[in-house]
Order: sequence, then structure tokens, then C-alpha cells
Amino acid sequence: MATLYTQQDTNVRKTWFLMTMFLCIIVALGYFVSYYYNNPSIVYIAVVGAIGMNIFSYWYSDKIALSLAHAHPADRAEYPELFRSVENLSITAGLPMPRVFIIVDSAPNAFATGRNKEHAAVAVTTGLLAMLDKNELEGVIAHELAHIGNKDILLQTVVVVLVGFVAILADVFIRSSWMGNNRERRSGEGNIGGVLAIVGIIFVILSPLIAQLIQLAISRKREFLADASGALLTRYPEGLAAALMKIGGYASPMAHAHNATAHLFISSPFGSKSTKGLSKMFMTHPPIEERVAALRGS
Repeated sequence: MATLYTQQDTNVRKTWFLMTMFLCIIVALGYFVSYYYNNPSIVYIAVVGAIGMNIFSYWYSDKIALSLAHAHPADRAEYPELFRSVENLSITAGLPMPRVFIIVDSAPNAFATGRNKEHAAVAVTTGLLAMLDKNELEGVIAHELAHIGNKDILLQTVVVVLVGFVAILADVFIRSSWMGNNRERRSGEGNIGGVLAIVGIIFVILSPLIAQLIQLAISRKREFLADASGALLTRYPEGLAAALMKIGGYASPMAHAHNATAHLFISSPFGSKSTKGLSKMFMTHPPIEERVAALRGS
């Protein structure tokens, strides 16, 4: 069974690869737009923007994720059992205690975020606290601490900002194209301009799909790893398995569910209804049944 710190170095390399890939995509988009409008300064703006967004996403993506989830700092006096579980399991895992946040939402869910173990945070919903018993809650907290220990949270939170930035760039371009701003385009290249406009449309259409595929690529495999690591941490796999069954059986979505942050949560924030039909193809998490079977060794 995987240990808590398995894949750390791999995930760090994946983080830098992802950031470099997005840098190249943004630069390519900048070059494409600068050529289209015959304005070389656009590519330089894109380069500076790409570098800035990489730095910004590294330092502030956790704050963005917490804000999107409408999470607020938890009060130790109000949630003593939650703080006790986080504190005890952090000591067991050899991790600094992360900041603890609460999301006022009846849907049971949780996520971890932050750029490293020294600047990490764990957020849980009020629905999760109301639904789970002590062993089940510890299983969920251990799962989230496993993400912190494995350095998954850096890669996951960086995605939130960078994927959105690529989509915004493509969207801005296609909107400006539809507005008919032809004065700055290359003259005498009508056919090429038409082809480039089509390329821009394709960028806009594919951006959500690309974002989803990236989220899938970084989420599914490491959810199994975090489940295994969390079970190893608590020495009680049934706690997490029972928690996943309860979480997976909740049909309604979270009040503030976002595609950009869906991959951060322990289970889909869109509820069990989101796992039906064709939506299964774009699930950010492995099926609950498979995760429970793995934990129970069946």
C-alpha cells in the first residue's frame, strides 16, 4: 500500500511541467493574436501575463479556491471535534497543522488546498460534520492530509488559475473577432484571416474540454492514492469507506459548485446525479464504488 509521501517528487515535476505547458500555450495564443491584429506588442504582453499568472497561481490559488467555495475560517470553540481530528492526524502524519475552514453547505464534502505543507488548508462542509461519525470524519481528514503530504494540492490549485486564464484569453480573442474590429488585422490576407478566425473559434469551443481533461488527468489516479494513504494513516480503512458511501449517496449539488475547483474535493461537488449517463466520461473522481472496493479489498 502506498505511503503518505509516495509520489511527492513526481507531483512536483508534474507541477512544473504543467506550468511550463500553460506558459507555452499562452505564448502561442499571444503570438497568434499578435499576428492576427498585426501588433507584435500583444505577444510580449501575453508572455509577461503568462509569467505573472504562473507566479500568482503559485502564491494565491489557495485563496481563490477557498473564496470560490465560500469557505471561512473555522472557530475552534465551535468545532472542537474537527480541530481535534485535524491536529491529531497531522501529528501522526508528521505534518504541520493546516488551517481549518468551514463551508456552510448541507452537501457533505471536503477539500485541501495550498502551495505546500507549511501553507496548507483543509475545508469541510457543515453537511459533512453533521452526517459523519468520528471514525468517518477522521477518514476524510486523513484523505485530505494525504493530498497535502503527497504535494497534490500544489498541482491541483495551480490548475484552477491557469486553466481559467487560457480559457479567458481564447474567449477575449473570439469576442473581439465577432465585434468586427478589422482595422488592425493584416491587410490583403482575407483568406488567412478567415482561417485564423476559425482557429480562434475552435480555441473557445475546446477550452472547457481541455480544462476538463487536465482536471481528469491530475485527479483520478491520485484520489486512489490519497484513499490508500489516508487509510494507512488512520489504520482503519472502513472509516473512509463508510464516509465515501455516505458522501456518494448525497444527490444534491453544493450551493457553490464550480467546474474549476471540482477536482479539489473528495467527491464531486455536483452530487451523485452528476455521475449518471454521459457525464461519467468527464468525472473528476473515480466512481465511489471503485474507491470503496479498493479500501475494503474486494
